[in-house]
Amino acid sequence: MDPNVTPVADQDDAALAVDPGMARAGAAAAARRRELNVSQRGLAADGVINAGALIAFEKGRSWPRDKTRAKLEEVLRWPPGTINRIRTGAPAAAPDRIQMDLRDQGGDEGSLIAEAVVAAVNALGSTIDALPSIDDPDFTPRITSILSDLRQLEAVAARATRIGRVTPALIRALSAVRRRSDELTKLAATAPRATLGQRLYAARLTANLTVVETSQAAGVTEDAIMQAESEQPVDASAVGLIETLIGQLDWR
Repeated sequence: MDPNVTPVADQDDAALAVDPGMARAGAAAAARRRELNVSQRGLAADGVINAGALIAFEKGRSWPRDKTRAKLEEVLRWPPGTINRIRTGAPAAAPDRIQMDLRDQGGDEGSLIAEAVVAAVNALGSTIDALPSIDDPDFTPRITSILSDLRQLEAVAARATRIGRVTPALIRALSAVRRRSDELTKLAATAPRATLGQRLYAARLTANLTVVETSQAAGVTEDAIMQAESEQPVDASAVGLIETLIGQLDWR
């Protein structure tokens, strides 16, 4: 029996062969391994996981034991528990942990926040690489989750600029988050199941409109625009007006 892999009877799910979460985690780990230029042979030589078990995991056919996942996360430069989080549908980086992690560190808070935000954005790369095709039913829920985390990261960086010294590092962090958000929202908006907020933001971005200009063009409040783009509930009458505006804008 392979010591790196938990027997089926001991694993979390009874039907691992059809577990999309396990396939998602394996694909994300494979993408991250390639991103860091870590070879399968190297992992085996270092005693992290043998090649056969790694291939099975990355293809979504098996689930590594706790100790093996911990070793993999260390090599992949992921926080402990990341692989399991990805399996449950969460991104590799947890924005709500940034402030908690910073309390355990010394140094300038603004610089630490900037470093943490940029690291979190970079860590999302493997999760993004593991997204299914835009026609897949899982695509929109998964990319919506990633965009939600990016909004949280942007809020962390923006809050830091308001309460402390605005440093070049913080500006770069904000830029990195917003650039990634723009790219992903444009992609999300092309999916058949794209949300109202994703289509609205992509249309507004393409038309180079501000929130104020968009609200005036649609005939709704600024709050309605911001609520839609942050995936919050919007009044039905406002939804109709926003949909009309989206249809009028040449954004695809």
